[in-house]
Amino acid sequence: MRISPGLVATAVSTLAMASAARADVFNLGPGLQSLTFVPVGDPGNAPDCNGLGSVPYAYQMGQYDITVSQYCDFLNAVATAADPYGLYNASMSPGSGIASCGIVQSGSPGNFSYSTASSNVNFPVNAVSWGDAARFCNWLANGQPAVGVENASTTEDGSYALNGAVTDSQLLAVARSPSAIYVIPTENEWYKSSYYKGGSANAGYWSFPTQSDTPPSNFLSTTGTNNANFADPVLGFTDPNTFLTPVGTFVDSPGPYGTYDQGGDVYQWTESIINGSQFAYLGGAWDQDVATLQAGAMGGAGGSQDVSIVGFRIAEVPEPGSFSLLAIGSIYLLRRRRK
Repeated sequence: MRISPGLVATAVSTLAMASAARADVFNLGPGLQSLTFVPVGDPGNAPDCNGLGSVPYAYQMGQYDITVSQYCDFLNAVATAADPYGLYNASMSPGSGIASCGIVQSGSPGNFSYSTASSNVNFPVNAVSWGDAARFCNWLANGQPAVGVENASTTEDGSYALNGAVTDSQLLAVARSPSAIYVIPTENEWYKSSYYKGGSANAGYWSFPTQSDTPPSNFLSTTGTNNANFADPVLGFTDPNTFLTPVGTFVDSPGPYGTYDQGGDVYQWTESIINGSQFAYLGGAWDQDVATLQAGAMGGAGGSQDVSIVGFRIAEVPEPGSFSLLAIGSIYLLRRRRK
């Protein structure tokens, strides 16, 4: 099959426009952390010695955990009339426990609203279930509609066909849609962006997600090159006042592809199932020791469980702007059939 230069240019232009539109998602105002992604290349990389981390395609990983302000926007968009799937829970409210993310629900059914103190806006959201994270992905996939209800056009379809799934067994049966864009990362996608050294398909892996084989310090520093939010048995908590730290606090301790806080602050959900009945979460948390930040460490819980030390970040697949001659050939064949 011969593909004309003109068709290649058209395909490139079309795909570039689609990617540009796709990348413009969740831009928040001054002082609020927007949803941004970093590219994770080196497709086809070798796995780590534990079998984790190999991903055959390029993709993007959320640079930060989903924040309180972002999750408040989500709630105010879809959960004002009612909240049948429990996207908000009382453990998020201020004073409900230490390290509460501090989201307040006001009003009554039919007229709910959600807010948080200005000091909390860039904390990672926590006390969220796997199902909550999947519904957030669907909302992004549907263009972030602000209609006040949770239904197929907002939370129940898109990246995941949830269709009202709420129990652990129902959520375990949910799979990523083949056309999904915004997703909960798989264990391999998360692991690679956190530990893979990058630069080739056989680059190796760091032991910690701060580009280090040496355990990080939990000292609250914006200039330390190997720091994270976790509990040290001698030094105590990173921040004994708030326990959580705003996303990106450790600005000089990024992961190998430029992500932040893939170690510490809050664990993050993945799509992967462990022990036959739990979704895996990785990365450690503010109340866990440094060993939980190390490559290969993980926990798990049922998909309906709102876990107080677990949040999430979003991946974007495939990487915007990535395409192949196969995609161009598909456009060519479609045009041939239409003639």
